[in-house]
Amino acid sequence: MGKLLKKEMKLSASALSYIFLAFALMTLIPGYPILMGSFFIVFGIFQSVQRCRENNDVVYSALLPVAKCDVVRAKYAFAVLIEGCGFVLMTALTLLRMTVLADSPVYRTNVMMNANFVYLGFVLLVFGVFNLVFLGGFFRTAYYFGKPFIAFLVVFFVTVGIAEALHHIPGLEAVNAFGFTEMPLQLAFLAGGAAAFVLLTTFSQAASIRHFEKIDL
Repeated sequence: MGKLLKKEMKLSASALSYIFLAFALMTLIPGYPILMGSFFIVFGIFQSVQRCRENNDVVYSALLPVAKCDVVRAKYAFAVLIEGCGFVLMTALTLLRMTVLADSPVYRTNVMMNANFVYLGFVLLVFGVFNLVFLGGFFRTAYYFGKPFIAFLVVFFVTVGIAEALHHIPGLEAVNAFGFTEMPLQLAFLAGGAAAFVLLTTFSQAASIRHFEKIDL
């Protein structure tokens, strides 16, 4: 399994998967839907899947002396690795906004979603949805990825719309808290996002393994 993950990182992955981690910096942009940073991070993973399809990487991996289920697990492990790196970067930048930049006028007058633990919870939700909808959809055939990606786009933009609208609903202003105010609420959203990420990714990987085992490559 470890060797398969190394193959994913060094041979199969597109360079964009690593370069697009820089889009975590969108966390610092005021007056902008900062959840778009999470989209570009998973878009880098999409580029790796596209590269794998064009290079027949799935067939090559399946011909190696490894179990077919490990081929799927390696793809998911790579995706989770990239998502984890992106989340760490976003967390660091969010903490910067919650501390040093908490009273900055450009953020205090920002009508868009604020960078706090609620935001990080939504980031994890986006990553989990990507793993479920796109990766799970891809492994239904281990070849076609257009429709799964379009399906993910629809769910993603709905998620962004909900995230950006929440704090404009009367009574829910606290989700856009600055700094470390409203911590119980913030942590509840973060925990919910983490739980959703784990559940969606675990379910998707299990379903992908079942589908991949049935595919005649």
